[in-house]
Amino acid sequence: MLMLAASAGFSAVQAQEANAVVIKNFMFSPMAITVKTGATVTWKNLDGEPHTVVNDAGLFRSAALDQNETFQYKFDKPGIYKIFCGIHPNMRATITVQ
Repeated sequence: MLMLAASAGFSAVQAQEANAVVIKNFMFSPMAITVKTGATVTWKNLDGEPHTVVNDAGLFRSAALDQNETFQYKFDKPGIYKIFCGIHPNMRATITVQ
């Protein structure tokens, strides 16, 4: 039973990592991900410069994220969400929610 609990915890960690986007070298990585409806995506800024996470349809906008800070958003509806950095608009990514 302990093994089952441990493996369930491991799966939850893997799932969380699968919904993670790293901001590094003035890029979102990965630049495109697909998640399930109801999933929460976490962005983490690893650059020494601040960045924001902005949805082009205006659904959400993070505050400026300094190095090692994170932002999360839960995607409740299926669709294709275009993301960019409000400070560096050439930084773009796509989140597909199924």
